[in-house]
Amino acid sequence: MGTTGKAVIPLLTPYKMGNFQLSHRIVLAPLTRQRSYGNVPQPHAILYYSQRTTNGGLLIAEATGVSDSAQGYPFTPGIWTDEQVEAWKPIVDAVHAKGGIFFCQIWHVGRVSREEFQPDGQAPISSTDKPLTPQLRANSLDTVHFSPPRRLDTDEVASVVNDFRLAARNAIRAGFDGVEIHGAHGYLLEQFMKDSVNDRTDRYGGSLENRCRFPLEVVEAIVDEIGADKVGIRLSPYANYSEAGDSNPKALGLYMVESLNKYGILYCHMVEPRMIKVGEKKECPHSLFPMRKAFNGTFIAAGGFDREDGIKAVEEGHADLVAYGRFFLANPDLPRRFELDAPLNNYDRSTFYIADPVVGYTDYPFLEN
Repeated sequence: MGTTGKAVIPLLTPYKMGNFQLSHRIVLAPLTRQRSYGNVPQPHAILYYSQRTTNGGLLIAEATGVSDSAQGYPFTPGIWTDEQVEAWKPIVDAVHAKGGIFFCQIWHVGRVSREEFQPDGQAPISSTDKPLTPQLRANSLDTVHFSPPRRLDTDEVASVVNDFRLAARNAIRAGFDGVEIHGAHGYLLEQFMKDSVNDRTDRYGGSLENRCRFPLEVVEAIVDEIGADKVGIRLSPYANYSEAGDSNPKALGLYMVESLNKYGILYCHMVEPRMIKVGEKKECPHSLFPMRKAFNGTFIAAGGFDREDGIKAVEEGHADLVAYGRFFLANPDLPRRFELDAPLNNYDRSTFYIADPVVGYTDYPFLEN
């Protein structure tokens, strides 16, 4: 009990994440919102992120493309040009003005794309040339179709690693406190890691070590560029997003966290095994606990958490921090609502990915409203 006689809520206790002093353990998960026209972050994002900022709270920005071949959806932001870097600056400044800690999630979608999103209408790149069948989006409403990918040549991989390195450098130039490498949800890094996708016979395919080589080269390049104390990664070994499943997800998860320990990165953000597909939460016997125990840094869990789940995860030592997506999207003051155990706004799936700068974006009410 605290001095006021109120029970301490584990989710709302302070936590030291490397050099960052967090005031609570509720993290804004990276959420694609598709409101960055021309792949350039827009001024309306200033309000969106500022609304969700608390003093000492950690926010992870929406997935941000590392190059002009990294995009797979309309109006997603990038960080490969000076114009994009400049556009991010006032957004980052607004978060910092309220005392928030802000990481930029950097991604490459790989084969989860279409030729219309690619430079000169080229085929999307991947570990493979196996095409992806149409997929249902996380709003459970839109079905997306994809173009057949082109398999990256062995000697092309290094240039993609360099794109990630430059994106990390640009994120720091934009003022971000660090970067989260998107190694989850069926995108390019997972297309190398997962054996249901990766059918290569070179040093990037076959064994677990070979399949994880490219993601770990990305980690190493970014650590060398900006420092391990500013680097996190998101992984989803158990998930099967965009047909990227693995025959031994536990071995994959453990190999990755044990390898990450060698680089001393700040955090590992892992998606719960119960989130097998986009938006589907299923009871399952698997646990992230072996990875949590094996990883030396801060461990963030994500995927289908409510208030009680999150409290339990921190209380029982299953995670240091818990990332919330849809609840935070619909409740800009989520930490306050959790503190008071107040009712939550319902999220509206139909506005997750519309291009409107206000509706479904900055118009969700605060508790006092």
